[in-house]
Amino acid sequence: MSISLKKIVAVLNAKWLGLKAENEIENISIDSRSLQNSPSTLFFAIVGVNNDAHNYIEDLMSIGVQNFVVQYVPAGLEDKANFLVVDNSIKALQDFAVFYRNKFQFPVIGLTGSNGKTIVKEWLNFLLSPDFNVIRSPKSYNSQVGVPLSIVAINEKHNLGIFEAGISTVSEMQNLEKVIQPIIGVLTNIGSSHDEGFENIEYKIKEKLLLFNHAEVLIYQKDAAVDRFINPRNKTFSWSFNDETATVLVFKKEIVNQHTVIHYTHDGKVARFEIPFLDKASIENAISCLMVLLYLNYESAVIQARMLLLFPVEMRLKVKNGINNCTLVDDSYSSDFQSLKIALDFLESQKQFQSKTVILSDIFQSGLVNEELYDRVAKLIISNNINRVIGIGDTISAFKEKFNNCITYNNTAEFIADFEHIDFSNETILVKGARSFQFEEIVALLEEKTHETVLEINLNAISYNLNFFKSKLKPEVKIMVMVKAFGYGNGGLEIANLLEHHNVDYLGVAFADEGISLKNGGIKTPIMVLNPENTSFGAIIQHQLEPEIYCLKGLHAFLKIAKQKKLQAFPIHIKIDTGMHRLGFEANTLAELISTLKDNDTVKVKSILSHLATSDDPLQRDFTLKQINLFEELSSKIIRELGINPIRHILNTSGISNFPDSQYNMVRLGIGLYGVSNDLKEQKYLETVGTLKSVISQVRVIDAGESVGYGRKFVAKRITKVATIPIGYADGISRGLGNGVGYINIKDQKAKILGNVCMDMIMVDVTDIECTEGESVIVFGEKPSVSSIAKKLNTIPYEILTSISQRVKRVFYR
Repeated sequence: MSISLKKIVAVLNAKWLGLKAENEIENISIDSRSLQNSPSTLFFAIVGVNNDAHNYIEDLMSIGVQNFVVQYVPAGLEDKANFLVVDNSIKALQDFAVFYRNKFQFPVIGLTGSNGKTIVKEWLNFLLSPDFNVIRSPKSYNSQVGVPLSIVAINEKHNLGIFEAGISTVSEMQNLEKVIQPIIGVLTNIGSSHDEGFENIEYKIKEKLLLFNHAEVLIYQKDAAVDRFINPRNKTFSWSFNDETATVLVFKKEIVNQHTVIHYTHDGKVARFEIPFLDKASIENAISCLMVLLYLNYESAVIQARMLLLFPVEMRLKVKNGINNCTLVDDSYSSDFQSLKIALDFLESQKQFQSKTVILSDIFQSGLVNEELYDRVAKLIISNNINRVIGIGDTISAFKEKFNNCITYNNTAEFIADFEHIDFSNETILVKGARSFQFEEIVALLEEKTHETVLEINLNAISYNLNFFKSKLKPEVKIMVMVKAFGYGNGGLEIANLLEHHNVDYLGVAFADEGISLKNGGIKTPIMVLNPENTSFGAIIQHQLEPEIYCLKGLHAFLKIAKQKKLQAFPIHIKIDTGMHRLGFEANTLAELISTLKDNDTVKVKSILSHLATSDDPLQRDFTLKQINLFEELSSKIIRELGINPIRHILNTSGISNFPDSQYNMVRLGIGLYGVSNDLKEQKYLETVGTLKSVISQVRVIDAGESVGYGRKFVAKRITKVATIPIGYADGISRGLGNGVGYINIKDQKAKILGNVCMDMIMVDVTDIECTEGESVIVFGEKPSVSSIAKKLNTIPYEILTSISQRVKRVFYR
């Protein structure tokens, strides 16, 4: 891409307020945090519900960015950069993408649906890339901004596009249709995802079909509910398991050696293909790919050969604990230029270590000649401050001199043979390679060895939940996020890094050691310690943490140390007890509190807070309002008599939702960030953050009358198939879930826990479930949810989450 600003002004119909209209634009950005921003970047300042990118323009200017698409010019920045002023920056981004898309005339495949879009896209890329130079959406870039960003990655060497479009409500798809302009349309499975954004399933289908308004053909599974809304101008190419009017009839599926063989008829001919999957979703996704190949007139033999090589799609970047105190970012299944840019931005958000290494394979399907491609890759590496590059592949080895501190190997086997001679320690390592290089073997070498039970943390879900609660706040209200108790069991430092990336105002921990750990991990966001012990005050001051002060004894102890250290205006937070009766100053102690603080310049009251006891209980609404009124009275008295202007905050997660008129200057988000709400209506809008997974260690069959586990608490009444799972009460699984109270999820079926929960194992009933040793199981996640488990145990979700042992490995992914 090389387009003059002058041309872009005309395309966007923007108001020009700038210095150099001749500037050439080489890349587009919407992320102010990306280290890839440069003088040739055109930055679109997106205004969202929870964030306004205009606030970061001055910072971007300081690193050399000169060109901005804005809805307004921030005060004081006039005449200091090039500004293209538009009514709506997201629409402007889409308009630019339409302009850019129109520069290319090759065929484009557009995909939408509720499920399967990304998998079908990746499989089509694999199936078609031997014959085309494919450009595709990186990862799941299918949103109102993701689609335009995908389109602007096209270059002159591409001759086929595959782009996915995702929507969450009405009036969105028409924008994406103009950007993608698909020739071949593929509708994947229509499910329940994002149902809340549509009046009913019919509205959802109608909206999704708008993507294909001008398509040459629509490929879909024949369905009466869909047929009603298909544009009569659309040519259809349909498939079905049972409707003989479909273009392709899949009439038989059989399992052979853990593969599925699919038999179908097309144009009066019978054919078959085989895929290495058994599940329903993979079968449907593979048939969608088959339909595209048939439409493009691929021979049956080619289809058979390529379908057999389909692979599980890893759609997420994973963060894992590595050897020798390293952090490992696993993106070991793809290597293209666009996804490299995304992975490097993600790497920058993981700031545990200063030192960063990238292990990178040859890059495919860039559409660029190798000289230009590796020039660009080298610039990316440099802009992201990568300390070391390990290149694997003949091509990247040939361009080794373009990288600083680079060692190369011709193949993965050579690297593995030399592994013991390479030092990996105290650094963050990005592993990024094309599938053919089998970088999963490298990940296995670098990953810290633990047992097979893992708690997977979805960082996208945390971001989504954060933005959901932010959307409930007035624009000026700050947000503190609680990361105490190891991030409610999910992992403290990694989540704190993500929250810092989202510019939250405060982090909250319970004890000083939690805050010190975060500070030592490089966290710069202010951290409040809510339950500081007097003996920790010295460490709190040393590490620049901010203590909550909740009693006179604690206040005097802190002031004594502050005076000894000759502090000036050190931030403290005053806790008021308004009815929780746990911690805090009561009304009768306020006079002494005020007299002690008056004219004391060693500390500064940064905030005044209290805690609600029943904000989640509608029946206790009057009590909560009484707490809020008392907080208003007592905090106002402190403010008035001390002549200060502190932050005030009383709302917790449920308070944010139930008492919006009491947001004051800040709120404290806790369990809601992790996808749990006490309100069933609100719960459906939150995304599951943590999924606790394990594997089947062994499967055995016992006869009627035989028992399972300690104490023989389960005795079989019939021939029973029993699976043993390597997770127990030492990992945080309550013994109360034993003896049929709880279950785990195996292949979306309930497997009841048999007998007592052991320290390191549970046994479950899989009599009616087809499963084998080594298969994955879900202990909690979407099903069963932590809320449903808590209900069975007559406790709260907090206890379920925070009980998960530290010996359970946490895997973070996007």
